Amino acid sequence: MNSRFPIRASTISLQAPHPPEDQTTAVPGQSAWVVLLSQAGVVKAVTPTGPTVLPASLATQWIGRLLSEVVAFYPAQAFLDALNQLESTPGPVQLLGHCPLGAHNVEVVWMLHPLVNPAGKLFQISAVGYWARPLDSLDLGTEPIPGWVQPGTTPPSLLPSTPGNQLQTYTPRLNQITRNVRWTLDLTIIQQQTVEGLGELFAVERCVVCSVGSEQEPTLVAAEYLGEAGLSPWRGQPLPVTEHPHLDRAAGAPGAVLSSRSTVPETAVVAVATRYQNQTNGFILLYGAAGRPWTQVELDLITDLADQVGTALAHAQLFAESNTLAIKLQQANTNLLDKQREFQEARRQAEEARHQAEEASRLKSEFLANTSHELRTPLNGIIGFLKLILDGMADDPEEQEDFLQEAHKSAIHLLELINDVLDIAKIEAGKMQIDMGPVNLRELLVDLENFARPQAELKGLYFNILLPATRDDITINGNYQRLLQVLLNLVGNANKFTHEGGVTISAEVKPQRVEYQGKTWPGIVKISVADTGIGVSLEKQDRLFQTFSQVDGERTRQYGGTGLGLAISQRLVEAMGGTVHFISMGEGLGSTVTFTTLLYQEPVMIDKEPVYSPHSSSGTT
Repeated sequence: MNSRFPIRASTISLQAPHPPEDQTTAVPGQSAWVVLLSQAGVVKAVTPTGPTVLPASLATQWIGRLLSEVVAFYPAQAFLDALNQLESTPGPVQLLGHCPLGAHNVEVVWMLHPLVNPAGKLFQISAVGYWARPLDSLDLGTEPIPGWVQPGTTPPSLLPSTPGNQLQTYTPRLNQITRNVRWTLDLTIIQQQTVEGLGELFAVERCVVCSVGSEQEPTLVAAEYLGEAGLSPWRGQPLPVTEHPHLDRAAGAPGAVLSSRSTVPETAVVAVATRYQNQTNGFILLYGAAGRPWTQVELDLITDLADQVGTALAHAQLFAESNTLAIKLQQANTNLLDKQREFQEARRQAEEARHQAEEASRLKSEFLANTSHELRTPLNGIIGFLKLILDGMADDPEEQEDFLQEAHKSAIHLLELINDVLDIAKIEAGKMQIDMGPVNLRELLVDLENFARPQAELKGLYFNILLPATRDDITINGNYQRLLQVLLNLVGNANKFTHEGGVTISAEVKPQRVEYQGKTWPGIVKISVADTGIGVSLEKQDRLFQTFSQVDGERTRQYGGTGLGLAISQRLVEAMGGTVHFISMGEGLGSTVTFTTLLYQEPVMIDKEPVYSPHSSSGTT
């Protein structure tokens, strides 16, 4: 450990003491930097101190790196040992290291002070760098330190002394530039680090990195360093045509070449091609100040750096291409997964459609079996009674009349079955035409009662029809025959499945504006057919309105019918602008079917309670 001068510090501050104002030369013991480190030794902040002005780029080049990456400590393991010591012992540690300063390495003594939290745990480190010897003792010859500016002065031209001295001067800084460009795979950062490093090191007025152009694409300036104010920027633009001869010379030479500028003949341009596996992948151009000489040592060093930059550029381009390829592969994989999901969904839908088709086929087969049975029953009745008459089996005219009445009933029943089948066929084919107009609700219910009441009374059931109290007749919009067909279907089902109690038909007027087929109607009429019959279980109710679907095939065969009544009724009501609903609390609890029709004109209401029979002569009490 170097201890040529004593250093003591009881407290740590981010501002080290300044020397006297008249002191212009750094002396031993004078602080140069105050660096804030993380617990792991990574540089978090750099504060230059003292009367001399350090290069502005120094702090940005150090931040984010281990201090041992920018300072060569002696011995090499000293910095890691110091970090371990600070972790266990709460005292300062002194180290000796060489720091890059422009093109030079200078000897600096470092004092590392632990910063602890209230719990006594190390969380940060303050590192103060002190000059180990005066700057004027450096073997600089006639060459100043690039980037080193004394207050009130300007940087002099770079005038190298001897080849050996130049190698010693440039090598550390070039190594640092190499590390900068090799530590990243970002193409933009590599190019910018190159031009800034070379521009500052050789104190040129301009340094650029260019792409490789072609007949179709111009040569573009990818990165640029400007050492003088007032120069027009070239970055992002095509390289001026007058500068292209430099590229032609560099492309054909194995190393850096000098090429004079036509506009300033006494000024030389250093041009070098960057290569990877003998393939040119870019160019570096350095424009020195007027009269600035270039030595072969400098050209050789620039050539060596160009080789490193070429490799870094190639790796960055390969990384970018592989990253782009990875993104494309990821997108392709995502698209493939989407297609797979679409295929699976299509397959699921096809499977569901197949199941539905199989179910529809099964339902139609069951429907045809039941319907054929239903058709044969009245047809056999017709044939049987007529055969009895033809064979003279009737004993008297009265018995013959009975046989004819039974044959006629069977014929009517057969006609109803055939009409149901034809209606559902028309509906399924979309050929059902319904002409609509005003219909007197009281007249409609009177006709319904004439058909349905005898059937109910024959089974010992009550049959009630209730209308709301109005001063005028209730007129609805629809097709009289189709509305009567719907009511007959609903009441026929109610009578068929009811053994005790009876059937009640009621109507309720609901004034509310309704839009249908481009017209506004004053309201709707809700008609309900309620029975006290066998009802339907909750889990089977969703099949009631399905075409060719019967809730219970055994029950259908027991009670007769095609099972199309509700399905036909729903289609007819919906075709006339209404809706149908089925309500049953379960088996044995009866059922209620409601449907709505459009109100043609709003009646004058007396009472909302439906208490009047349609056989009343008028709508008033």
